[in-house]
Amino acid sequence: MAHVSIIGTGNMGQAIASVLTAGGSTVELLDQTDAHKPVSGDIVVLAVPYAALTEIVAARGDQLAGKVVVDITNPLDFETFDSLRVAADGSAAAELAAALPQSRVLKAFNTTFAGTLTAGKVGQVGDLGTTVLVAGDDSEAKALLISAVKAGGLRAVDAGSLKRARELEALGFLQLTLAAAEKISWTGGFALVD
Repeated sequence: MAHVSIIGTGNMGQAIASVLTAGGSTVELLDQTDAHKPVSGDIVVLAVPYAALTEIVAARGDQLAGKVVVDITNPLDFETFDSLRVAADGSAAAELAAALPQSRVLKAFNTTFAGTLTAGKVGQVGDLGTTVLVAGDDSEAKALLISAVKAGGLRAVDAGSLKRARELEALGFLQLTLAAAEKISWTGGFALVD
């Protein structure tokens, strides 16, 4: 299976680690302030707030070259809870890809809450299994992440090119604002059915 480094030890970092280790991947969790510790994973999940991406790129950009880098952020303006902090035709993932041209950037996990990743033995949204949507321009990188997620017991779907990150971030924005307004629970969300 995959060797994964997760930068960020909060709820999402812990939840993603539990899914991936359940599927047989080896996972190292790094606090975002542990810049002195090298990143060893072939897949690097950035389980940090959007505002931290710039700092991580500055501190670890060289280490991330050639790696699959997974952006889970939702660039929500947390002061107003009324807009995204990226251009209307852009995304946090596109900004990250531009800043890391030698990395294979993916967007994933931003439309799931930590609670839905770890609900029960297999993550659930209500009575439905959790689906991780994955967008990116590198089909091999997407296949590697999708395989690791599926091995961990969740459904994973290729959501298309990295251009789809904009729609994924808009969906994540909607989900976060609904949960913050207590219209859905933090173990709720959106699910896909066939």
